[in-house]
Amino acid sequence: MPSRQDLPDRSAENEAIVEPVIPGDYSPADIYSRKLEVLRAKQNAGQRREKQFGFAKLATGCVFILMAALFMRRPAALTLLLIPVAIFVVLAVFHERLLRSLRSRARTIAYYEHGLARVSGTWQGTGESGENFLDPMHPYARDLDLFGKASLFELLCTARTRAGESTLAKWLLDAAPVGEIRARQKAISELKDKPDFRERLFSLGETVRLGVQPEKLSAWGEHPPILRTRTIRILTTAFSVLWVASLVSWGVWGWTAFPVLMSILNLGYSHHLHSRLDESADEIEKAAADLKLLADVLQLLEREAFTSPKLTELQEALKRDNTVPSEAVRKLSRLVEWLESRHNPYARFLDIFTFWIAQVVFLAEDWQKRFGPAIRGWLESAGEAEALTALAGFAWEHPDYVFPQLIETAGSAAFDAEGLAHPLLPASGAVPNDLKLGSGDTARQPGTIPQLVILSGPNMAGKSTFIRSIGINAVLAQCGAPVRARRLVLSPLAVAASICVLDSLNGGTSRFYTEIRRVKLIADLAEQQVPVLFLLDELLSGTNSHDRLAGTKLVVDHLIRQGAIGIVSTHDLALTQIPEAPGMHAVNCHFEDRLENGELHFDYRLKPGIVRTSNALQLMRSIGLGIES
Repeated sequence: MPSRQDLPDRSAENEAIVEPVIPGDYSPADIYSRKLEVLRAKQNAGQRREKQFGFAKLATGCVFILMAALFMRRPAALTLLLIPVAIFVVLAVFHERLLRSLRSRARTIAYYEHGLARVSGTWQGTGESGENFLDPMHPYARDLDLFGKASLFELLCTARTRAGESTLAKWLLDAAPVGEIRARQKAISELKDKPDFRERLFSLGETVRLGVQPEKLSAWGEHPPILRTRTIRILTTAFSVLWVASLVSWGVWGWTAFPVLMSILNLGYSHHLHSRLDESADEIEKAAADLKLLADVLQLLEREAFTSPKLTELQEALKRDNTVPSEAVRKLSRLVEWLESRHNPYARFLDIFTFWIAQVVFLAEDWQKRFGPAIRGWLESAGEAEALTALAGFAWEHPDYVFPQLIETAGSAAFDAEGLAHPLLPASGAVPNDLKLGSGDTARQPGTIPQLVILSGPNMAGKSTFIRSIGINAVLAQCGAPVRARRLVLSPLAVAASICVLDSLNGGTSRFYTEIRRVKLIADLAEQQVPVLFLLDELLSGTNSHDRLAGTKLVVDHLIRQGAIGIVSTHDLALTQIPEAPGMHAVNCHFEDRLENGELHFDYRLKPGIVRTSNALQLMRSIGLGIES
C-alpha cells in the first residue's frame, strides 16, 4: 500500500504472498477518493474548455457568414474567407482531441467510482452480474451466490472484454490445479502493485456490452473461407476494371454499347454471387464486432513489463509467429468498418458494378487464413490477463485478506481456517470464525480434526452465512485469489453445496425432490478423485424428523467413507446424535442468541457443543403474531 510520502506511487512488491499486505497511512477508500477529487476537477475544467471551443466554432462560423456577405460583390477579397475556414478546422481538430480526452477521463472516473463503491460496501447492483454464466445444475454456483445481483462475480469483475468475463467466470466455476493456483497468486501479487496498468485496462473501450464475442470470433478464424476460389477473385476484379474502362470510353469517345454491355454483365454476375458474398460478409461482421477494444487490450499487454512467470507466458503466447496481435486485429477492424458501409443504399448500388465489397471480403479472408488459427489463443491470453487483473484489484482493495496456502495430500482433505468471514459482507457485519476439518489417518485418530461438523442454532444466528463463507472462500482460494481470513490452509477440494434449494413449478418437482437430486450429485462427486467439501444447510427439511435423521445419517456416512469433509446445519436437534455414531469422526458446534430487554441479540460466534436456545416464538411475537407465552 502507498504511504503518505509516496502516494500515489506504486508500493514495493510483497514477496511473501501468503502474508497479508500491511496498509500504509492511506486506505484504498482514501486513495480512490483523492483520485476522484483530482479527476473530477480536471473533468470540470475540461468541460468548461469544451464549451469554449463550441462557442469559438460558432463565432468563427458567424464571422465566415458575415465576411461572405460583405465580400459577395468583391470576388478578389473572397480569398480572405480562407482565414475563418482555417481557424474553424484548427478549432475542430483540438475540439475533437478534447472530446476524446473527456470520454477517456469519464471512463477512468467510473473506474474509481466503482472501486470506491466496492471498498465502501455500496457496490451491489452497480457492476456486471454474470447471470448468463449461472448453471442451475452446478454443484455450488447458485448456493454460494457466485452470479447475479450482489454476487461474487459482480464484486470481482472489472473485465473490459467478454473474453475476460468468461475467463473469470470459468475460474470461479472450476478449481485450478495447485501449480496453476500458485502461478496465479504470483501474477496477482505483481498486478496488485500496478495501479496504473489496472486503471488503463479498465479505461479502454466504451462498454463491455459491445465487446467481441470470443466464441464467434474464434470459430470464424478456424472456419475455411467461403469465397476461397481463385476464379471469383479474377472475375470480380476483371468485371470491375472493365466497367470503369467502359465509363471512360463513353466519356471520351462516346461509346454507349460498351458501358451498357458491361453494366448488364456485372449486374448478372452480382446476382449470381449475391448469396455467397452476403453470407461471407455477414459472418465476418457478426464475428468481428467492436475489435478496437480487443486491439487496445492486446496492445496494453504487449507493451507492459512483467516479471511473474504466468504473465510473461501470456505475453510470449501473443508473440508467436513474429506477429503483433494488436496490429493484426486493428487491420481486421478497419476491414470490418468498410464492410459495414455496405448497408448504405448508395454504396450497395455502386457495389453492383464495382464489386468493392467482394474485394474487402477477399482481404478479410486473406487475414482469416493468415491469423485465424491464432485468434483463440489471443483471446485466451487477453481473457486470462483481464481475470488476473480483476483479482489483483480485489487483492489491493482488501489489504487484510491473505493468499491461502495450498497443500497437496494423497487422497486426504484439509480445510484449516482462522478468522474466516464472508467476503460479500461489509466490514461492520462480518464476524470472523475459526474452522478445522480434515480426513485421512490423522483425522481418524480420536480427539483430532473432525471430518464433519453438525451445526445447530436458532433462526438468524448465522448458520447459513457461515456455511456460505466456507464455500465462497474455498472457491476464491482455488481460483488463485486472496481470501477473507487471517490464515487458510487447504488441500484441493471439490466444493459442493445444498443451501439454496428451490422447488420447480415448471419442472413439476418439489423442494424435497430437488434437494435429494442435489444430494445425489454430491454423493456421485464424492466418488471422484478429488475429496469433496460438502456444505448442507437444513438437509432434508422437507420431510419428517424420523426420516430426516435416518436420511442424513445415510448421506453423511457415505460422504465420510469417501473421504469427504463438510458441515451439516440443522434446527432439528435429533441430528446432533450423529457425532455419537461409531466411525463418524464428527463434532457438534452451534451458534446461539440471547434475550436482553425483550430483544434478541446474536454474536455470530461459532461455539462447540449443541445449542440450548430457540427463538422461533420470540421472532413470531416480534412481528406481531400475538403468540401467547
